[in-house]
Amino acid sequence: MRADPFSLAGKRALITGGTRGIGHAIAAGFCAAGARVILSGRRQDDCDRAASAIGPDVQGAAADLADPAQVGALCRRVVELLGGIDVLVLNGAVVSHFGPLASLDEAAFDTMLTANVKAPLQLCRHLVPPMAERGDGAIVVIGSTSGLIGEAKLGGYALTKAAEMQLVRNLAVEYGPHGVRANAIAPGLVRTDMTRAIWSKPERLESVLKTTALRRMAEPEDIAAIALFLASDASRIMTGQTVIADAGMTINLSTP
Repeated sequence: MRADPFSLAGKRALITGGTRGIGHAIAAGFCAAGARVILSGRRQDDCDRAASAIGPDVQGAAADLADPAQVGALCRRVVELLGGIDVLVLNGAVVSHFGPLASLDEAAFDTMLTANVKAPLQLCRHLVPPMAERGDGAIVVIGSTSGLIGEAKLGGYALTKAAEMQLVRNLAVEYGPHGVRANAIAPGLVRTDMTRAIWSKPERLESVLKTTALRRMAEPEDIAAIALFLASDASRIMTGQTVIADAGMTINLSTP
């Protein structure tokens, strides 16, 4: 183990959904730990802006995860820029439907399946085998507690997040013998643009926080710290696991 088990010095990382929120916090944390980072988002100008906000060891490469051709191009671009990667963070995701499953149309579901499940699988198929050949690597998937519980309005998204956590278990079994680890994080409520409708309204936020044991929501940096742990030698004995980071929401059955 390294003298500093949380160090990523000399490591190369790709982070999807890295232009803002959790992904951007992970990119900043990895850079501070010594990694060279490529962050990806749908628009190149957003990627460039997000990368420059962190520092010279971060580059941006655009790709729409709902477009398999662009995902393939991203894989080739990563190899071109870094020669390969040691850490793959699958954070990018799409929510294209809000409502009961009965109103989920095929196009919206296909968009989520492609971006949230097929794109991560495609990235792994291209970028993980070289890790296995070297005998070392880490995959970190940003899932969601939606994949662990029943959802009345986000059922389609929840299905894709449950699939991501199964992907982690499969990857762990397939690549573990070759030194590559795969783990997931299942955040609860995090202060990002995606959840602004909740945390920007004090009464609604208070109602949600009453369901958490810690009575607080997470900041993107909270999730980034867990991602650093899972990407580094500090977690070298962990694989196939999902770390629930929800302030105690899924275990809190008590009455406020």
